[in-house]
Amino acid sequence: MHTKMSKVRLGLFILGGLVLFVLAIFIIGKQKHLFDPVFKVTSTFSNVSGLQVGNNIRFSGINVGTVGSIKIVNDTTVRVDLLLKKSVRKFIKTDCEVAIGSEGLIGDRLLVITPGSADAPLAKEGQHLDTIEPVETDAIMASLQITAVNAEIISQQLAEIMINLNSGKGTLGRLIQDETIADNFDQTMSNLKKSTKGLNDNMEAAKSSFLLKGYFNKKEKAAEKLKKDAQKKKEEEAKKAEKTNSKNEKE
Repeated sequence: MHTKMSKVRLGLFILGGLVLFVLAIFIIGKQKHLFDPVFKVTSTFSNVSGLQVGNNIRFSGINVGTVGSIKIVNDTTVRVDLLLKKSVRKFIKTDCEVAIGSEGLIGDRLLVITPGSADAPLAKEGQHLDTIEPVETDAIMASLQITAVNAEIISQQLAEIMINLNSGKGTLGRLIQDETIADNFDQTMSNLKKSTKGLNDNMEAAKSSFLLKGYFNKKEKAAEKLKKDAQKKKEEEAKKAEKTNSKNEKE
């Protein structure tokens, strides 16, 4: 009796294990589209940046397939086969481009297919799609390092400029710190104001001069005439507008 119960338990354990195994295969296969009808397109990269077989492929933010295979063609070319669902074949055009992205900042690598133009033909089985080469993290870090070094140099130069200004070195520093230069500048401005006032006085004297009085009178009359003509034109336009409005109201 004890042996029979042991055999039953062993059989149930094996059966449960087989069910879990089949269920796991089904779930994994569904996620990786192993049981879905697919079609294949290819792309080539110079660097796949850690992309692996089985990574997802996205189109418009939706998972539409998986990476089928990755093969090194030569020292500058890596071929990547894309297995895509046949249900999205009508959206994959010959001018679509393939780029390498990632699941978040530190997630797994994936492929991203950009939409093509509306009038482009559909991609065929085995069609080669153009690619967008990825930007390596090392290159980004190197660029940031160069930017940081340049920022440090600029900061040092600005600090030196401020030190020179505060110590009165250079033209701008002397202008700010040297009181003599400031006094001379004030004196220059004062002289300029006096010169302007003298010029105004000379102009008033010239207007009163017998020789130039007729010239200035003509200038004043011409200015008054222009002012009157402008005022008259403005009044005529106002009257014309008023007549137009009255006519529109009557109609």
